[in-house]
Amino acid sequence: MTVEQTRAGNYFVSNYPPFSAWSLDAVASVAEKLAEPPPEDVPLGLYVHLPFCRQRCDFCYFKVYTDKSSADIRRYLDTLAAELALLAERPYLAGRRPSFVYFGGGTPSYLSASQLRELFGSLSEILPFDAAEEIAFECEPGTLQQPKVAALAELGVTRASLGVEHFDPDLLERNHRAHRADEILRAYGFLREADFKSVNIDLIAGMVGETDATWSECIGRTIELLPESVTIYQMEVPFNTTLYGRMREGGEAVAPVADWATKRAWADEGFARLEAYGYRIGSAYTACRDEKTRFLYRDALWKGADMAGIGVSSFSHLGGVHFQNEHEIETYERRVAAGEAPHLRAYPMNEDERLVREFLLQMKLGRVGLTPFEEKFGVDLRERFGEALAPQVADGLVEITDGEIRTTRAGLMQVDRLLPAYFRPEHRTERVC
Repeated sequence: MTVEQTRAGNYFVSNYPPFSAWSLDAVASVAEKLAEPPPEDVPLGLYVHLPFCRQRCDFCYFKVYTDKSSADIRRYLDTLAAELALLAERPYLAGRRPSFVYFGGGTPSYLSASQLRELFGSLSEILPFDAAEEIAFECEPGTLQQPKVAALAELGVTRASLGVEHFDPDLLERNHRAHRADEILRAYGFLREADFKSVNIDLIAGMVGETDATWSECIGRTIELLPESVTIYQMEVPFNTTLYGRMREGGEAVAPVADWATKRAWADEGFARLEAYGYRIGSAYTACRDEKTRFLYRDALWKGADMAGIGVSSFSHLGGVHFQNEHEIETYERRVAAGEAPHLRAYPMNEDERLVREFLLQMKLGRVGLTPFEEKFGVDLRERFGEALAPQVADGLVEITDGEIRTTRAGLMQVDRLLPAYFRPEHRTERVC
């Protein structure tokens, strides 16, 4: 049996078409979309990218900065508000209010309590999110203190996502995580004292140095805390990570982490043990403790909702048009200060590409209803994707019923590996990043 080693590159499919298909030439399509009147019955989300971190993790592939001063941060926060003001005045967003807001990074909790109050205040004045059903906020354990957590609760955050990644102190240090093991319980305690509606714990299966024993202990520690939800991602090594840089310098083609079969088994073990404690599996990456725990941001976006992303390198999706901001902070800030939309690349989708995108993303939920796609796109998914479905059904990874297409448990644990088979032919050879 061939062992599927972990090699450099993006395994996780976060969007479609692949980012490598987006281009500067298509940026004009963004202004055209924003000039259109607002749509009816399409949820709107707001994504806010806060790219500051105490240090860069070896596996991080996001746009982050670890060397910015308080003056740099203030200028960036002012730029966020200025960019949102540019967006909010366009007809497509006129009068619309976000139903979900997501603060990601980087490390959003790197900001001080006063900076957070200022940011929430300035953004909500421009695009009010007082009616948002979900406000999610990413946190790094070592950056949380009681006053900051209290401020987040006061500001209306509904889900705090705690980037634990692992409980083992040696693995945290070996993978260059900023926080230490003893900071996790302290931060979690602050979140519980503040009585957040939902606390999520993020984990990564297969960090450098992971073993069966360390992973088992990690899941056990998570269950002791009983958060409302748990996310489990399988370790990958994108090209823009510190870990890949070391691989390249050493001439190593295989990453120093577990192979994919092992990581899938660890993720499956984690979910199975969570299920034994009453959790339900909500997607290829999430387990929720009860029916009240929802991921509105994820579910709405994967079903075609609009999302306006602000900040350096952030991504947006409005009315079938994808676009990304400038990926260098100085260029991003300069363009916004000049009153320009800071867009770097874009991709306007046709109707079939929109169908493919929603199908791919909903496959990550483990089941895709046939009727919603027939009603929205006039397409029978069994016919549209018959050629790609057949071998995956034969391999026991996917099942087709009268009402839906489902991944089996084995399929769900490797769903990102399955998805490129459903790409349109012109996108199958492209990198996803």
